[in-house]
Amino acid sequence: MPKLSDNPDLVNELDALARYIQRVRKEIAAIDRPADETHRFNTMGEQMDAVVKATEQATNTIMAAMENNETVINQLRERLQEPVHVMLLDQLTANANTVFEACSFQDITGQRVGKVAKSITYVEERVDKLINLLGVDQTREVEVDVPEGWEKDEDEALLNGPQLDGQGLNQDDIDKLFD
Repeated sequence: MPKLSDNPDLVNELDALARYIQRVRKEIAAIDRPADETHRFNTMGEQMDAVVKATEQATNTIMAAMENNETVINQLRERLQEPVHVMLLDQLTANANTVFEACSFQDITGQRVGKVAKSITYVEERVDKLINLLGVDQTREVEVDVPEGWEKDEDEALLNGPQLDGQGLNQDDIDKLFD
């Protein structure tokens, strides 16, 4: 029976395959355990969803304030008679309409970010499956390199926000610290 050492090409191929598998394990471990916890891949979809939600809330707040301003403008319009004042109120109404038009970005942005979030979630699921295939214990044992520029300075090390809904401290917890 021939020995493996009798075929140097096969030995080289097996060696290259073993090195490749190690490199893949190292890359998957880096995704599973990033050097900086703020770069955790498995929360990116949630972060993108939070961006959409925060943008929507901010847009709704802006639009509500502009609608309240329009109510005030209409009340002033009933009381003011001078053409110059009416012209200024018309300009305020035109400015409000410009703000309303600009707020339409939120819908388009939300749709696009939603597509990206869905893609990220898909990749997250695939990476989780790879981690499970390779073995979670084996990936945890792999030493992960810290990419250049990922080290936190003193101020960054203190920051933990913004938190996703249901994570971190809520306002009541923070208020209790000052009581």
